[in-house]
Amino acid sequence: MAPWIKWFEEIRLEDLPHVGGKTAALGEMYRALTPKGVRIPNGFAITSEAYRQFLKDNKLDAALKEILSGLDVNNVDDLRKRGRELRMAVIGGGFSPEMREAIWKAYEKMGRCDVAVRSSATAEDLPDASFAGQQETYLNVHDDRVLLESVRKCFASLFTDRAISYRTHRKINHLDVSLSVAVQKMVRSDLAVSGVMFSIDTESGFQNAVLINSSYGLGENIVQGAVNPDEIYVFKPTLREGFKPILKKELGSKEIKLIYDVGGEKLVKNVPVPPEDRKRFAISDEDALELARWACIVEDYFSEKHGRYVPMDMEWAKDGITGQLMLLQARPETIHSRQRVDVLNTYALVEQGDVIIKGRSVGEKIAQGRVRVINNSADLHQLQDGEVLVTDKTDPDWEPGMKRTSAIITNRGGRTCHAAIISRELGIPAVVGCGEATDVLKNGQYVTISCAQGEVGYVYEGKLKFKSEQTELLNLPKTKTKLMMNVANPDECFRLSLIPNDGVGLARMEFIINQFIKVHPLALLHFDNLRDPRVKGQITKLTAGYANKALYFVEKLSQAVGMIAAAFYPKDVIVRMSDFKTNEYANLVGGRDFEPKEENPMIGFRGASRYYHEKYRDGFALECQAMRKVIQEMGLKNLKLMIPFCRTVEEGKRVLEEMKMHGLERGKDGLEIYVMCELPSNVICAQEFAEIFDGFSIGSNDLTQLALGVDRDSEIVAPLFDERNPAVTRLIEMVIREAKAKGKKVGICGQAPSDYPEFARLLVKLGIDSMSLNPDVALKTRLIIAAAEKEFGVSAL
Repeated sequence: MAPWIKWFEEIRLEDLPHVGGKTAALGEMYRALTPKGVRIPNGFAITSEAYRQFLKDNKLDAALKEILSGLDVNNVDDLRKRGRELRMAVIGGGFSPEMREAIWKAYEKMGRCDVAVRSSATAEDLPDASFAGQQETYLNVHDDRVLLESVRKCFASLFTDRAISYRTHRKINHLDVSLSVAVQKMVRSDLAVSGVMFSIDTESGFQNAVLINSSYGLGENIVQGAVNPDEIYVFKPTLREGFKPILKKELGSKEIKLIYDVGGEKLVKNVPVPPEDRKRFAISDEDALELARWACIVEDYFSEKHGRYVPMDMEWAKDGITGQLMLLQARPETIHSRQRVDVLNTYALVEQGDVIIKGRSVGEKIAQGRVRVINNSADLHQLQDGEVLVTDKTDPDWEPGMKRTSAIITNRGGRTCHAAIISRELGIPAVVGCGEATDVLKNGQYVTISCAQGEVGYVYEGKLKFKSEQTELLNLPKTKTKLMMNVANPDECFRLSLIPNDGVGLARMEFIINQFIKVHPLALLHFDNLRDPRVKGQITKLTAGYANKALYFVEKLSQAVGMIAAAFYPKDVIVRMSDFKTNEYANLVGGRDFEPKEENPMIGFRGASRYYHEKYRDGFALECQAMRKVIQEMGLKNLKLMIPFCRTVEEGKRVLEEMKMHGLERGKDGLEIYVMCELPSNVICAQEFAEIFDGFSIGSNDLTQLALGVDRDSEIVAPLFDERNPAVTRLIEMVIREAKAKGKKVGICGQAPSDYPEFARLLVKLGIDSMSLNPDVALKTRLIIAAAEKEFGVSAL
């Protein structure tokens, strides 16, 4: 007779038929990864043979088959009725004395401690059937009677409505699937925190990042989408080298937490989280880094075991008594791991509309439909095919109806909640954690849902035009001219990095400051001296959780730049230091107290002249601190820095000295610093600029305006603005020639090569090293450049 009990240290992946996918992975990790420092709570499995024996002892096989006969899973009422009959039949069964004694003896060996009782189906976690959340888990189980009751409920959960529907649509025979139960020592995260993490970005499929979600209390709230958790990204390649590359930290609202119901009628209960705890991150940076290291260890182990790349989906918890982190379970990620990597699918809105509500985007698609607000899974029969499901949150009971929707919108939940997982699996977009979607959106209202604009998902009023494209990547031509991208938004960078590219030729710091920081750096440094109470209130709100307000600027800027540098690692990412004009700086929160009023800001106090001037040098110091953090703490040494609007060589030297004073020394540890070529003086003195900088990036917009004396925003003289004017092209030819004579790199980061094919051809003929383009035209321009290189006899790499 096969054993009914197997301890984790006895279990291997090959035991999946006996203990199910979840517990097979758990046992494999406990045996192989505990010696590598991954802490996993011990436990045992009640095997699938015990489940089969339970059915046999209670003569349930024939009864279950009869109840399942003629089932129509698309009929929600029929599914619900039969599912209830199946579960009641199993729950009504009893354990033989031998099986009961075997379970109790194993529990006694564990010391009758508090345990988690987790279902583990023998068909789960297969490459094409994740079964995530299909069966039940019971927490804080702490006596013999409740343990047996929980095991019986786990057996019955093989026949929840969502599990029956799931198997039917994947053509898996219900009676071919068995169930094992894992009994695992509880981690007292009810007194601390818990969460979910993926060793891959769940939206773009970017493979070099670990995504960690965390919230207070037991972990079921995150999985079920009951809370909006904190979100942290960690970069794997430099983490492995010993750096601390926390790329992004996003604070969640974390309104409730699941704890033990001590002295109550239930095993666990939800209670409110104190307001002060909601405003801080649930885990420390050191905890996040340790979890990310474990994610790398787990991913590496299972990838080696399977002989292919296997990204992992993991659950973790921190014990509030011991203070130790523990890994609770892991399973293969089943969405991006099976997608084609030789095809790029992109979606984009082609017209704008009014944003009704927004949240966190799931998937990268755009969808449309009429709203259907549903507050209870019992009302799913109201949902019509192609409608947009709007609800507070979903759990596995919602799955039978979710496949009929065109998109999903929820009030609560993060990227690892149930609604997010299922929407990815179904290939439909979702916007989760919107807050008030069920109040704001109305039945029958037509909306457009866009998850194609980065990490923020938008719900627009009405039916907006959009486009979708599929590009085969294998047949794209290679070019000698490097094709880089202009990237501004760090929320989009993981997705954009999948477009064939040679790195980032221009990342504009001012976009990040404007969109993500919003506050003038000097207003943060001199917060106590600000006169306007309204401005102080705005800054206080934006910098919540930061005792040192200047640290807010450094952390936000370093994380945003770090995201871009990580997305394209190890390719070059060139970040231009801030290049706001004074009127633009003044529009930042608190900026008016620190900016002069100028008649002509375009050629005024901007770019390099600010960095060493007493009116801004303290602000520039914060920029330098952030860049130093990206390079030295995160280990992203592919980051290159660029100085804009540098009028004279002497000014360039002063800026370099200022940067050196803040730990950014050109040439040290391979740091390269470039200069924008956007002034005629940069061209005329190109040889001298080449002596102090590592290369040039031609800013064709400003160079054209200053060469022709044209303001391109003036409707009267704007028609004279043309990068193809001989005055401009001769300046470009001169700087390319001078740069090459000095052995320095030279590229261009304006739009002209994509707007004018003949301009791109000229640049190829002149031998430019790189062109940096907006992502939406990168693939089209690659074909133009490849043809030009062929025409001029330039050999592709």
